[in-house]
Amino acid sequence: MTYFIGTNPSDVINSFVQRYFYGLRRNDDGELFLIFLDQLSGFDDAVTINDYGLREESYQGFEEGIDYLDGIDATHDKVYDNLRYPQFNWDARYMTYYINDNGEFVMRINEGYNYPEGISAPGY
Repeated sequence: MTYFIGTNPSDVINSFVQRYFYGLRRNDDGELFLIFLDQLSGFDDAVTINDYGLREESYQGFEEGIDYLDGIDATHDKVYDNLRYPQFNWDARYMTYYINDNGEFVMRINEGYNYPEGISAPGY
């Protein structure tokens, strides 16, 4: 089963407290990816929660506004093979993530950041 998120602004205003979706995944090469969705950004933005595959290998408990951080087991393997973002959370705050000049992972809340040229990220 595949779930998509991303609705129109009136749906968000009328029914969701948590405006922003953040999904975290790692590929087979160990690269880490963070996806961001602002539910008020328009109709074209969507996030796929489960890839196509067997139902029992998909995460069935997805509910908008509810965090899920248990998608990786003790050996760092995915609990559900089809779950594209084994950890995700919702927030009412806009969070910006980046690596500073000292190599530290930094998070800013409700504050923009100018990424270096060649790196694409959502604007604030």
